[in-house]
Amino acid sequence: MDAIDEKIIAELTRNARISHSELAGKVLLSRNAVRQRVERLERQGHIAGYTIVRAGGDTGDAVSALVLVYRQDRMRGGDVLAALKRIPEVVLCEILSGDFDIMVRLEAASLERVRGIWEDIAQMPGVRDTVTALTLSRVVNPRRGPRISTEPG
Repeated sequence: MDAIDEKIIAELTRNARISHSELAGKVLLSRNAVRQRVERLERQGHIAGYTIVRAGGDTGDAVSALVLVYRQDRMRGGDVLAALKRIPEVVLCEILSGDFDIMVRLEAASLERVRGIWEDIAQMPGVRDTVTALTLSRVVNPRRGPRISTEPG
């Protein structure tokens, strides 16, 4: 990832709906070059998805939960991370120090869907145990743009 990629990510973070043409003008590249870079950043996982933020920060009827995951082997648990990346309702996945290995934030359309995802996670090879907490209310809700990976690339 170079300085232009960083500028593209910064612009997408400010406005995930910016057109390739407008983005090209901001980073001083052609529209086609910007499109190719965005597609590459998506393929490489630097841009992991885009999200909708409703007016006023309202999340509608979405159910939010945190799932804390214990892996059987912290050093060789990449399969668990790869599987979590494929679940569309996973909006945040962080590796932790301390007792828990991974913290996953889910935003799903229903409590039943959260339960189904939790069951899927608990049954993944490499997962030893989970602890789940449902979100009762959101006190701070920063404006969200594209989910950006900070993993080197």
